[in-house]
Formats: sequence, structure tokens, C-alpha cells
Amino acid sequence: MKTRKYEKAILEIINNSYDHLSAEEVFAKLKESEPKVVLASVYNNLNALVAEDKIRRVAVEGQKDRYDRMTRHDHLVCKCCGAITDFHFDDLTRAIEEKLGEKILGYNLNVIYMCPSCKAKNTL
Repeated sequence: MKTRKYEKAILEIINNSYDHLSAEEVFAKLKESEPKVVLASVYNNLNALVAEDKIRRVAVEGQKDRYDRMTRHDHLVCKCCGAITDFHFDDLTRAIEEKLGEKILGYNLNVIYMCPSCKAKNTL
């Protein structure tokens, strides 16, 4: 495995954040301690960390990819403002496996809704 200079720092940034950071946001945070880092290095490290199942990519249509820690949780995504909020549903793994008749490796669930702030703005 190739050693990536910023892997540990990027992993720490993602695991210590409850925000769903874009690559550019990770880059800005990393640049505070590593002023010579370039955005391409951040993308390379993020892609490798996702491939190794150390972090997960949160992909929402029409938005930049975001990155998140691996703890088991799902997401509420506001259709209006794009805000992503962690949400804990019951684990659906067993129900999905029973329906499929196959073992699954995991799943990512994004529930699209209108957040309370956008809902309040749209009802005025």
C-alpha cells in the first residue's frame, strides 16, 4: 500500500467532524496545519480512504460529494437548501437480506425531505 502523506490528518478531520465536509472544506481545514498541501492531494487521499472503507462518500444529486465517518447512520437531505443531517433509523440490513435472500455488505440511505427552516420559509 502506498503511503499517503496526509491520510492520517484527513481521516482525523473527517472523524472529528459532525458536518458533512466537501473536499474543498477538508482542504481548507488541512491547509491550516499543512500550508503546502494541494487540493489534488486531498482528492487522492479522500478517494483512497473511501476505497479502503475508512470513510464514506455521501453523494446527493446536484451537490458536491461530501465525506463522513463510518459509524452506522443514515442521512436526511433537504431538497431545498441541501443541508445534510445525520439520522439514526433502525438497521435495515437484516430486512434487506431477508427480502433479497442474499447477504449484503452495507447500504447508504439518504432520505429527501424539506428541513424545518426551508419549510418555514416556504409557508410564509
